[in-house]
Amino acid sequence: MNEITNGHNASDHGNAGDANLPHDYLTFAIASEIYGIDILTVREIRGWTQENPLPNAAPHMRGVINLRGEVVPILDLRLKLGAQAEAPSHTNVVIVVAAADNVCGLLVDSVSDILSLLPKDMQPVPATALTGDHAYIAALATRDDRMVSLLDPVQLLGARPALPALTSQAA
Repeated sequence: MNEITNGHNASDHGNAGDANLPHDYLTFAIASEIYGIDILTVREIRGWTQENPLPNAAPHMRGVINLRGEVVPILDLRLKLGAQAEAPSHTNVVIVVAAADNVCGLLVDSVSDILSLLPKDMQPVPATALTGDHAYIAALATRDDRMVSLLDPVQLLGARPALPALTSQAA
């Protein structure tokens, strides 16, 4: 993985609110498009492994995997982001992210690099581009003549309702 930091070190990330300090995003490819997600939400990057399908799940929900005793759902970002479906292979990558008390694996084509951006480097998504299905794109950034769509991990993962059997045991 190549790192693009513009002279800043990794300890600079996490300061998204400060206009003078960069914030880091893990970038990845889906089809020919580049996307980024806040590096602070990334728990790990894994090679693709076969998931266990869930009956009656949404088309972009590939299934679940057992990650060291934790059941983690796997979202196919190709389908979620409107790209043509393809069967996963050994070249695909799963980015395990945690946001809003949800942990999820994001199946992507490949991981690109870490991109450090200042708030001034980001542009809002045009209002006409934000539909209910694409409200998880938080901002757009350009770097070296390429456009990067920055994803909002909370919107992307959504709220997952608690299972009644699990909540009654916790009470």
